[in-house]
Amino acid sequence: MRLPKLVRRERASLPVLIAAPVLALAIAALGNLVLYAAIGVNPVAVFHAMLIEPFASYFSMSEILLKAGPLLLSAQGLAIGFRAKIFNIGAEGQFVLGAICASAIPVYMPQASGPWIWPAMLLLGALGGSAWAAITAFWRVRLNANEILVSLMLSFVSLQLLIYLLLGPWKDPMALNFPHSVRFQFDALLPILLPGTRVNVSLLLALLVTVAAWFFVQRSFAGYQLEVGGLAPNAARYAGYSQNGAIWLSLLIGGFAAGLAGAAEVAGPVGQLQRSISTGYGYAAIIVAYLGGLHPIGIVFSAFLLSTLYIGGDNAMVSAGLPIAAVNVFQGSLLLAYLIAATFVRRRLVWPQRTRA
Repeated sequence: MRLPKLVRRERASLPVLIAAPVLALAIAALGNLVLYAAIGVNPVAVFHAMLIEPFASYFSMSEILLKAGPLLLSAQGLAIGFRAKIFNIGAEGQFVLGAICASAIPVYMPQASGPWIWPAMLLLGALGGSAWAAITAFWRVRLNANEILVSLMLSFVSLQLLIYLLLGPWKDPMALNFPHSVRFQFDALLPILLPGTRVNVSLLLALLVTVAAWFFVQRSFAGYQLEVGGLAPNAARYAGYSQNGAIWLSLLIGGFAAGLAGAAEVAGPVGQLQRSISTGYGYAAIIVAYLGGLHPIGIVFSAFLLSTLYIGGDNAMVSAGLPIAAVNVFQGSLLLAYLIAATFVRRRLVWPQRTRA
């Protein structure tokens, strides 16, 4: 029995590219609604809490914008590397390092004041994320270590570093043994963008990074080199493109964006360094990047979609009794459904023809 083969399409049409994430969302939603019914949770109540309640009030909609900022920042940086087939899975660790480096300023200079503090925190956080990603780039280039494993393992190292600081030298002496730093001074906090909400200028920063990512991918020669290196590595080497340079550039950009997101989180809605500074933003950014088709504009829509699911998932846990594990399953199944849909966007099934005896 001859099995069908997947053959690459010469070109995928734009409607099909747009339909792939929509179809993936529909399939993931249907499958999870069946799962919710199987575990005894009302699927209609879950659907209402996850997709309707987040838009029921001005405050809840502002929380969607707040959550979308770090997702959008991290995903834009990751997508550049993914397009070049450099798989940085350590954005979570780079996010945490960015938060740690940014927090150094208010922790060591709690009395400092002036409008320079929060921009300096953002810059320091971005550089910290890049430095953490540089460790992965170094081992990939020098020893050909797998960047997926190295970047992932470094995420766990960063969490241990965070715990050490919060239980040791950076622990707030007035915290009653709770692991967090001192509260940051007013000048160390990002300005509020929408009055009456927690949305701050990090959202504008994420949109500016999106514009920069679009120009880098679509209009710059370096972006063209990375894309060619991912699509046709042999041709890229023949043309003289540096594979090592692509590795360094991809990982440093991803670390910079994730570190910037971490810095914006501690200087924004949190206002201090906490053990739970990241609620999985670095891992969720992988879903956002792929669900957006690794395109800067598509990532904007997928970031707001996943942000909605974040807020809706919290609502569903409270109002519908949905376990938190089920929310994580929804995110994972959404990524799986999209990867399957994207496979058939770029490839088609070809059945072998029968040969006459």
